[in-house]
Amino acid sequence: MHKTRLALLIMLAGTLAACGESSTLQVSDGTGPSPKLPQPNKTLIPTVNIAPAIGWPEGAKPTAAAGTQVAAFAEGLDHPRWLYVLPNGDVLVAETNAPPKPDDAKGIRGWVMEKVMGRAGAGVPSPNRITLLRDADHDGVAETRTVFLENLNSPFGMTLVGNDLYVADSDKLLRFAYQPGETAIKTQGTTVVDLPGGPLNHHWTKNVVASKDGSKLYVSVGSNSNVGENGLEAEQGRAAIWEVDRATGQHRIFASGLRNPNGMAWEPQSGKLWTAVNERDEIGSDLVPDYITSVKDGGFYGWPFSYYGQHVDVRVTPQNPELVAKAIAPDYAVGPHTASLGLTFAEGSKLPATFSNGAFIGQHGSWNRKPHSGYKVIFVPFEGGQPKGQPVDVLTGFLDKDEKAMGRPVGVVIDQQGDLLVADDVGNKVWRVSAAK
Repeated sequence: MHKTRLALLIMLAGTLAACGESSTLQVSDGTGPSPKLPQPNKTLIPTVNIAPAIGWPEGAKPTAAAGTQVAAFAEGLDHPRWLYVLPNGDVLVAETNAPPKPDDAKGIRGWVMEKVMGRAGAGVPSPNRITLLRDADHDGVAETRTVFLENLNSPFGMTLVGNDLYVADSDKLLRFAYQPGETAIKTQGTTVVDLPGGPLNHHWTKNVVASKDGSKLYVSVGSNSNVGENGLEAEQGRAAIWEVDRATGQHRIFASGLRNPNGMAWEPQSGKLWTAVNERDEIGSDLVPDYITSVKDGGFYGWPFSYYGQHVDVRVTPQNPELVAKAIAPDYAVGPHTASLGLTFAEGSKLPATFSNGAFIGQHGSWNRKPHSGYKVIFVPFEGGQPKGQPVDVLTGFLDKDEKAMGRPVGVVIDQQGDLLVADDVGNKVWRVSAAK
């Protein structure tokens, strides 16, 4: 690249990081069943407010909620993002990052965003493996660590049905034969179904959960853009949750219009599928709130044409008023730009009564908001299968006094001991939250 052009691009990246608008509302205003939705504030230069990733100083850790305590379950991992607990108590952790996606970084905007996201800790190569952690003596620390699966392609979601372990790579759903208690799988996986991937793979994380009877698999597939700017033809099969027949691999779109669904879990009382969704960027620090919602079969949730139900996004061309008229408003907002990824319900939890009925949410943290939002784990209380009341902070303190990220929470899961495990992909740890002694 010519030195003059490179200097201009670097200067532009610095300008992006320094400019943009600021929030006029509190994060709490964009939280709950009826969040405040101000008028869009689209600026020439988008708000870029990255918390640079620095990792945890020696001996430092997040701040746990009253009545709980936090300690490291495992340390020295390589970008751990997602967690799954096997029936025998072993914990699988996907050590992963974005796959090569050269078309996503094309143009000045793509180049700048690649550099900015690198500052946030998202620029490291993907380890492409799943690691098994075992705490055989139940002291709250994993003393056994083995490479369980390797040579994957940016793995993320995992689920076990019988002796079939399913792994959602960035471009396919794989099945592996699993024997209870084994600490490594050496056999090759088979492809159940190909998933949208390729050189343009904007939201690359794919998650998978199984139906209660094990006959169906539900796979989350994020959009290939912020709001369709790469063309709607690039969004085929995306911004959706797929339903996959486990026996045949046949699939259909179960729900659509979900910009970037990540966490998925079955609500214990209603039996409904819930998901955590990242909403769109670049129309102001207060828009649009990320959300958790129950997922209706055949439901359309707005993206890209509208947000939070039927609020039209004028940036999208062509418009689609007929589809907007069908858009379902989400159940519960969890704050603008919080990057809410992890979702698990409290079933099996032995944390204090405050956390006995509801959902834990891992909030990876904002880049498109001033001041920052997210960078914590919250708990949303439920009653009768629906959210009830305001969120409660579970883990905070991921940013230091200079607003640098010591950690960023992602996946959350309840382990066999009833404690909450949290994957921290900047701190390279898995944290364990338990009842205070």
